[in-house]
Amino acid sequence: MSTVTSPAPSETTATGRTVAHFWFDPLCPWAWITSRWVLHAAEVRDFDVEWHVMSLAYLNSGRDELPEDYRARLAKAWGPVRVVAAAEQAHGAGVLLPLYTAMGTLRHVEGREFDRPMLEEALTRCGLLTTLADAADSDAFDEAVKVSHDAGMNLVGTDVGTPVIAVGNVAFFGPVVTPAPKGEAAGRLWDGVLLVARTPGFYEIKRTRTEAPSFD
Repeated sequence: MSTVTSPAPSETTATGRTVAHFWFDPLCPWAWITSRWVLHAAEVRDFDVEWHVMSLAYLNSGRDELPEDYRARLAKAWGPVRVVAAAEQAHGAGVLLPLYTAMGTLRHVEGREFDRPMLEEALTRCGLLTTLADAADSDAFDEAVKVSHDAGMNLVGTDVGTPVIAVGNVAFFGPVVTPAPKGEAAGRLWDGVLLVARTPGFYEIKRTRTEAPSFD
């Protein structure tokens, strides 16, 4: 079985730039929107992003109280994260963002299902061999997924989902936002999120969602 080790997330790059670590599951539309916001924010604020896979299927394993339709979706969720893990082991962490972007565009923007043809197209868009899609139906990379997943969950706790973001010694779930803010609006949200997340004793701010995910 393929295994990986996951060191503690770095706080800065070799050049001293701040690093934001982002854990994603390609299944989640809200994580997809947050990821696009983070990319916009990084264009107007001084930080880099490192990407990591997590798994909603692994997170929710054994939770019998989940609605039947959600459990059915989770049963299919292992495939994409396994393919991402396989690609990372074959080509390094630099492949994670382009592959996540390809998968997310096909799923959330174009409305495709996570079937074999979709996974192969995502790989092709990244210049990767389509044989990496074989990982979707194998448990060979499950340990790699779990190690990456646990690295994020150990920072923020297990009562949240995706996305998880860590900056230095601060980690948090979200933000959940739609559509993704762009330009300086993205930067201001980044500033605000870090401000509250770094406040000692701060844990949660939330309101009822009244809009569906918007991928504009």
